[in-house]
Amino acid sequence: MPTETITDSSDAAVGRAGFRWLGRGGVRALSSLALDAAGFANAFSTRAGGVSPFPSNDLNLAGFDEDSAENIRENRRRFLSLLPGDWTLAACWQVHGTSLRVVRAQPEPRGVGEEERCDAVATDLARVLVGVKTADCVPLLLGDARTGACAAVHAGWRGTSSSIVALALRRMKEEYGTHPADVIAAIGPAALGCCYEVGAEVVEIFKTRFPEYADSLFTPTHEGRALVDLHEANRRQLLDAGVPGENVHAAPLCTMCRTDLFFSYRREKKLHGRTGRLLGVVGRR
Repeated sequence: MPTETITDSSDAAVGRAGFRWLGRGGVRALSSLALDAAGFANAFSTRAGGVSPFPSNDLNLAGFDEDSAENIRENRRRFLSLLPGDWTLAACWQVHGTSLRVVRAQPEPRGVGEEERCDAVATDLARVLVGVKTADCVPLLLGDARTGACAAVHAGWRGTSSSIVALALRRMKEEYGTHPADVIAAIGPAALGCCYEVGAEVVEIFKTRFPEYADSLFTPTHEGRALVDLHEANRRQLLDAGVPGENVHAAPLCTMCRTDLFFSYRREKKLHGRTGRLLGVVGRR
């Protein structure tokens, strides 16, 4: 069955941002047009079309402590079927740090290797998808059009405040000779500046580390708290690292606003005691 491209007039903003919807058998995902054109298969998952009870028929792609391995494997099979051809997934055990896993050999199937603790994964191997798991944090997919190297980056407020995406670009330069000018970046659905509230300690960290633009990232809510725009923070870090502005594409979708489409840790954990996980993946064809 060929992959279906979903079109919906209400999703015009998604198209203007440089993305398209993919779907098959009820499974739906967002894909960057620029990464695709540069030779990189890529997708940001949604919660639709799975077998997990979150509360039902949800596409949970991680979290073995809250879902069965059988459910997660079947959901991953369905998700990866959106991308033509045979792919192996390489991910990691995320810890809100800044370390990057380099995949130098074809990984074993079924998630072996995810015990490595880090928050970014990179490779230059063909037919290997590097991926990160999110449920409000920012997923970033990077593709080096010149060398064929790619990376997936997980950036919550801790990773963002520690410039994880800039560190990932630096590591790609060391490993593959990547020049930021050749990189295409897709920033996936996350908790956006309309909803993601943080405390004064987080505001202070950003103001200390990014004094030139930190004020523009925050909208005060009440004393000691503010909404933070992590999409914009990561976009600024990409630009500062040398990625051309025209190569940076951000999906205009908030996981906290759109729990019909995405899992949201902040919205759902307090209501249900658990939530599923999304995957953002990228790989060289």
